[in-house]
Amino acid sequence: MKNQRITIFGGSGFLGRHLVKRLADRGAIVRVAVRDPEAASFLKPLGNVGQIVPFAANLRDPATVAAAVDGADAVVNLVGILYEKGKQTFDAVHVEGAATIARAAKAADVKHLVHVSALGASAKSAAKYARSKAAGEAAVQEAFPEATILRPSVVFGPEDDFFNKFAAMTRISPVLPILGTKKPGGTKFQPVYVGDVAEAIVAALTKDGARGMIYELGGPKVMTSREVMELILEVTGRRRLLMAVPLGLLAFKAWFLEFAPKPLLTRDQVKLLQTDNVVAGGAHTFAELGIKPAAVEAIAPTYLARYRPGGRAPQLRKA
Repeated sequence: MKNQRITIFGGSGFLGRHLVKRLADRGAIVRVAVRDPEAASFLKPLGNVGQIVPFAANLRDPATVAAAVDGADAVVNLVGILYEKGKQTFDAVHVEGAATIARAAKAADVKHLVHVSALGASAKSAAKYARSKAAGEAAVQEAFPEATILRPSVVFGPEDDFFNKFAAMTRISPVLPILGTKKPGGTKFQPVYVGDVAEAIVAALTKDGARGMIYELGGPKVMTSREVMELILEVTGRRRLLMAVPLGLLAFKAWFLEFAPKPLLTRDQVKLLQTDNVVAGGAHTFAELGIKPAAVEAIAPTYLARYRPGGRAPQLRKA
């Protein structure tokens, strides 16, 4: 991978910063394609001088996308959104944007394309997010049949928007919700460490056998919503009531939350909770990429401990 030129779309995000560091450590020349290169300048110290270059590109402007992939040996698409705002719709980002990148990569004769989708992507899903992810995969495969597609479950790590969100709730709320209450314990998840997903991308870029494959990436343990909340309470050293929230009531609350600049929850996300987010039987997984994923119990305490009463120091009694 040394001296290979790799373009990453969405490289300044949660997963992107972990991937950029790993590629730089392996000697790659990394071009980070983002709408605001100045905002991505924090990535430069992750490599040597000139090794990591933020580059202006907009998925709605094919010319800038083509410029971003010009001369690249490989391309990675990490771009995704969790909610729609203005022109940033699921179709615009997950489908049209993904197709634009794939077509540009094929036209530039790029050797490898890795497209990061999401576990649960399905044309039959009740959630628009999951349907758009499936449509994006189809668009990528049509334009670049050799592309590798990765479908991670809920991704956790120091900057995540899942465990951190609920851990922060323990500071102000006497109750934590059990999500997706149609089943005992709520919706099932298979949390996957962000570093392992980054390693999977690196493996997909280096293994010829990964071309044209779809991998579902989940951690070593399937957890119900209740088990997730119990882990958060254990790590943060707090006692809170766990309450099952009917999906209808959750959707009603989400309607109001959608008006916020950065919604805590949307009605579409409530629809996602109707389906378990776990790796399907028979799917290609981490094992075929030579990766043993880390357990959430080993990683989450390293960054959720800051939510303990009084900070990181262990507590003698629970708050």
